[in-house]
Amino acid sequence: MNTCLAQIGIEHPALRGRALEIGERLGMLRDYPAPPGCTSPFAPIWIAEMVSRQGG
Repeated sequence: MNTCLAQIGIEHPALRGRALEIGERLGMLRDYPAPPGCTSPFAPIWIAEMVSRQGG
């Protein structure tokens, strides 16, 4: 479910805001430890990082 939410937020700009809201509300993997240099699997962080890498 988390991966699906992140992909929707990454690939569909019109739905990005809603995906970020849902991710924040659910809080799934919010406290998941991510090694240095890796992107957190917490959907709002993941979405923001992937979108920034795409230049958007």
